[in-house]
Amino acid sequence: MTAYRPGSPYRPGSPGGRRPQSSSSAHTRVEEELHEHNGIDYEKVSIKHNPSVPVLYEEALTHEVGSVISSAGALCSYSGAKRGRSPKDKRIVREESSEKDIWWGEVNLEMSERVFLINRERAIDYLNTHPRLYVFDGFAGWDPKYRKKVRVIASRAYHILFMHNMLIRPTEEELENFGTPDFTIFNAGEFPANRYTTGMTSTTSVAVNFKRHEMIILGSEYAGEMKKGIFSVMHYLMPKAGVLSLHSSANEGPNGDVSLFFGLSGTGKTTLSADPKRALIGDDEHCWSDTGVFNIEGGCYAKCIDLSAEKEPEIYNAIRFGSVLENVVLNEDTREVDYSDDFLTENTRCAYPINFIPNAKIPCMGGHPKNLILLTCDAFGVVPPVSKLSSDQVMYHFISGYTTKVAGTEDGIVEPTPTFSACFGAPFLILHPQKYASMLAEKINQHKTDAWLINTGWIGGKAGVTKRCPLKYTRAILDAIHSGELAKGEFETYEVFNVAIPKKVDNVPDEILHPRKAWQGSPEEFDTSLKKVASMFAENFENFKDQAAPETCAAGPQI
Repeated sequence: MTAYRPGSPYRPGSPGGRRPQSSSSAHTRVEEELHEHNGIDYEKVSIKHNPSVPVLYEEALTHEVGSVISSAGALCSYSGAKRGRSPKDKRIVREESSEKDIWWGEVNLEMSERVFLINRERAIDYLNTHPRLYVFDGFAGWDPKYRKKVRVIASRAYHILFMHNMLIRPTEEELENFGTPDFTIFNAGEFPANRYTTGMTSTTSVAVNFKRHEMIILGSEYAGEMKKGIFSVMHYLMPKAGVLSLHSSANEGPNGDVSLFFGLSGTGKTTLSADPKRALIGDDEHCWSDTGVFNIEGGCYAKCIDLSAEKEPEIYNAIRFGSVLENVVLNEDTREVDYSDDFLTENTRCAYPINFIPNAKIPCMGGHPKNLILLTCDAFGVVPPVSKLSSDQVMYHFISGYTTKVAGTEDGIVEPTPTFSACFGAPFLILHPQKYASMLAEKINQHKTDAWLINTGWIGGKAGVTKRCPLKYTRAILDAIHSGELAKGEFETYEVFNVAIPKKVDNVPDEILHPRKAWQGSPEEFDTSLKKVASMFAENFENFKDQAAPETCAAGPQI
């Protein structure tokens, strides 16, 4: 089989472009706004406003080298040298309206207003040299009360189709009355940042300015920067409006009971939230308001490495006309995708509208969550398969965001390695983690939401000695949670972690529910492993003690 492996990045097509004649008053208004407020010269640049999916296909196939259609009908595009996000190149502009709220540090590095304007000018100058530009207006947030109007300006049709899928698509009437956007993305990712500009660490720059309501992208064509950029924006705007923003998936049972799932990569968040017996509200980004939860996005962004129809049929079947495949390898003749080929990257992705999932709930909104599921993959064998958490414990474990990587998952990892990511999504937080955790605890108490910590990792011993908790047992635990039976059961307190663990769960062996009882080695080995994990929690939480409530600090493992 000959694989189709594009070697060249996107190159602009032939020059030239004139202002298109359009009968759409919205289109004309957008052209004038782009010219007046953003400096886009529509006399030299052809502007396509909210083009249809077929038009975006035609534009990408005509003007973007390497773009092809897969045998399933998806548009296959390539993001050049950058095939993932660049968190070290993300900057937040320090300005008077927001600087006192920002969680400054490793996650939110600062940029001066002057440097932002330099990068903005650089981006607009580049966009003005392009023969054609694409503009998409859409919404972030399904709840009309809280949704934000987002405008994306880009020179690649692939980027606009991506955001057409990831944002919520407006109706014709909504588009006609769209008005001034709440936030604008200028995607000039083909053009590099000047690395000699003050504060630049490379030729990539992703900068957010809350005062100007703008985001500038230079030096990266990876579409995920736009998706996560808007998520970061919502992580700032929503809490300011009294709404909790969350890096989570959500589904709903037949009786209207909503569950939220949190978990880092490898913990099973996507697998466990994709339940054929429950409707999918969303797979990644949600908000919890006074009326319930709502999805921020209008689509899904799924990992494709080793994807198969047998393992993940919903995702596999969603890859069709209208979807965008990123950085995949295809058969040169048949255009069939080889999802196991990581020649370009392991981070192969697909973006598709959420309505491509058969059991999606449209509109993507639900009531107040009945259950909150924190997922971890503990490779040391000491976290129980399921624990019931108090509100203070929820705050502690939510802020911690714990899981482990194991040998073989990444180069250089030879033993289980702890990973902590605040609120299960530290790279996208704008405020201090305690702010989100406090809001979460308040809502849990107000709505009497049950909170659970589920370990999908190793039971009875550490990785390499025993096996991970079988998926059938984890699903049985979730079924017991969703039916309400587990909350009614008998619990005991687990040492050191001081969490409540059930004595019995239907269709789950009793002996695996208590880590000490399930341990296959010596008691001394268990004590050593338990103390090690507890110490890692304590050491990590030192980063948050300055702003965390005393009750939160006391809710962690006690050595």
